[in-house]
Amino acid sequence: MTVKAYVLLKVSSGTERDVCQKIGEFDEVSEASIIYGEYDIIAKVSVDELNSLEAFISENIRSIKDAKGDAAVMLTSTMIVAREYKGKEKRNPTGT
Repeated sequence: MTVKAYVLLKVSSGTERDVCQKIGEFDEVSEASIIYGEYDIIAKVSVDELNSLEAFISENIRSIKDAKGDAAVMLTSTMIVAREYKGKEKRNPTGT
């Protein structure tokens, strides 16, 4: 069973673009965006099982470093998707 989640990240000031690009390179991440508000980045993640989600966040996302070699990700908050509904683009991809 595929586990989908949204991972919200607070990162070191000035590292938003670099961290977002690095996160977007992982196969498990389908989307990564810089956002305004309490968090800096949101990533949509898909993994095979719940244990894989914990490992992916701990070993990959939280280990991202800034240019100085310091931890760039200060805080993460993970929201696991319980049920997903199709948006307009998915319902009618031809636009007609």
